[in-house]
Amino acid sequence: MSRLLKVAFTVLVLSLPTLAWAQGKIAVVDLQEAILQTDLAQKRLAEIRSQADYKADKAEFDKLKSEFDKIVKKFQKDAAVMSQEQQVAARQKLASKQADLEHVTGKLQKAEQGAGQALLQEMAPKVQEVLRELISAEGIGLLLQRSSVIHADAGYSVTAKVTDKLNQLPAE
Repeated sequence: MSRLLKVAFTVLVLSLPTLAWAQGKIAVVDLQEAILQTDLAQKRLAEIRSQADYKADKAEFDKLKSEFDKIVKKFQKDAAVMSQEQQVAARQKLASKQADLEHVTGKLQKAEQGAGQALLQEMAPKVQEVLRELISAEGIGLLLQRSSVIHADAGYSVTAKVTDKLNQLPAE
């Protein structure tokens, strides 16, 4: 009986790759990355970054970041000789600069994310078309969104192929 189980198990193990192949290959895709890496997305992002409001916020961010770094460096250098009150004041100043930095960073991210979301919605029909073509051409039996996969080797990703096909579509 034990020998029969071993033979059955061996046959099952050897047939699994064949069963998986019969169903098609497995692939993963990061649709957001695929869309945001397209030429159109890069162009739109450059347009956002060239707007006056964005440039002003970026300049403010750079200024605050420089000030923050100087305060951190000075605090690290002088902390050992500072009184308790001076240390508290320096930490409060650091916290204030960090809050200002986070606020400006949020404004910059909001501008970029807004453009990204609009682009994702705009390109959704094209992405569906490209995915259908890719699934058919590559013989993909199971396509998973990258964010829902714990691990996948790079060889399973078709994200770059989706980006390339989106770049090849005619502009509207």
